[in-house]
Amino acid sequence: MPMELLLWRWSTIAQTTSNLIIAVFFIALAMSLRRRELNAWLAAWLFNLGALGVTIAYWIFRPELSWIRTLAGIGYTFCKTMFVLLLIVGVSHFVGRPAKRSTYVRMTLATALFAVVVAYASQTLQQLGIIQESVIALSFGAGTIYLLRYGGRFGWVTAGFTLRTALSLVSVYTYGLHIWSTPPSAGSALSVLVAAHSSFDTAAEWIIALGCLLTSYRLIQHELTASNNELRVAQKQMQQLLKRDHLTGVFNRRALPAMFDEARGSGATVLFFDLDDFKKINDVKGHHTGDASLTRFARALQESFRTGDRVIRYAGDEFVVVAQDMDPTVIEERVRSVREKVRQADADVPALRFSVGHARLHPDGDPEVALREADQAMYDAKAAGRGE
Repeated sequence: MPMELLLWRWSTIAQTTSNLIIAVFFIALAMSLRRRELNAWLAAWLFNLGALGVTIAYWIFRPELSWIRTLAGIGYTFCKTMFVLLLIVGVSHFVGRPAKRSTYVRMTLATALFAVVVAYASQTLQQLGIIQESVIALSFGAGTIYLLRYGGRFGWVTAGFTLRTALSLVSVYTYGLHIWSTPPSAGSALSVLVAAHSSFDTAAEWIIALGCLLTSYRLIQHELTASNNELRVAQKQMQQLLKRDHLTGVFNRRALPAMFDEARGSGATVLFFDLDDFKKINDVKGHHTGDASLTRFARALQESFRTGDRVIRYAGDEFVVVAQDMDPTVIEERVRSVREKVRQADADVPALRFSVGHARLHPDGDPEVALREADQAMYDAKAAGRGE
């Protein structure tokens, strides 16, 4: 038996074994990750395994009947072409352009028709080979150009496509010599290369498989990072919501420690507000009016104090303001502004009166002490009837 034939059979068996391993690996990968993007690549490797199975069956049984040879040619061409097309379609899934079901149907029908035409038009294995390898070279070449648009995002897949294109071009050249010129002599470098080309195909296919794997995990890593960022944003938003009073929209008591920590560095004025006769509003006009009164008062506080000042609903009808101002005159002006905004009744809310006390939070002072002093000052003001 010629050395080239033995080498060809050995390399074909090696390629088949390699593809079996790759196919089993992608089956396990698709089952574990359950990502629809992997389906095209999994199908591609199964089709490639099918093409190699047809090749091995052909040289084992050596069919004499022409219709069986034609059937084998159809099977090989169909499986090999589907392998190439599905690899390229698989890439499109990972760039956000998934193929529709109808695309797969049209691609399968067109490939089947192409396989029938090629098998019937080819009189020899060399003719079949030159057509099939030309299709592979054109398809992988187009895939390489397509992938180059994405820079190094598909580096390993691009390298595998490029290598496979080069190998197919060599095969086309060799088949052309058999058909239109003098075939390479036995034992020549070109003859050995053709006989062992399945081994080189195996190397290119492993590079492509590695690229498929790395692309899959890169996408998963990107999605996990994005999900983690979204969770962090959602967690931050949730924390903000937990620190907000659902009725008035200002901060609630949970936010007060953070406000004090923020103010301790430069010092602040702590103001403690309490609405006068708020229970009477609830009892006489109802809780709806009471809620509207709280909302109006909170809005008046926000409008009278600066954006950097913190307005907190402490409890019930009690509000705390942590103001950056230390000047008593400025503080009084802001309190007077609040009184002006709530002293007049409107259609939904009666005129509001309140008592207020304030205390200084000195730099690095104790916030709890300042809060108690402001609270006591508020009660003293209420007892003295200074609420207006």
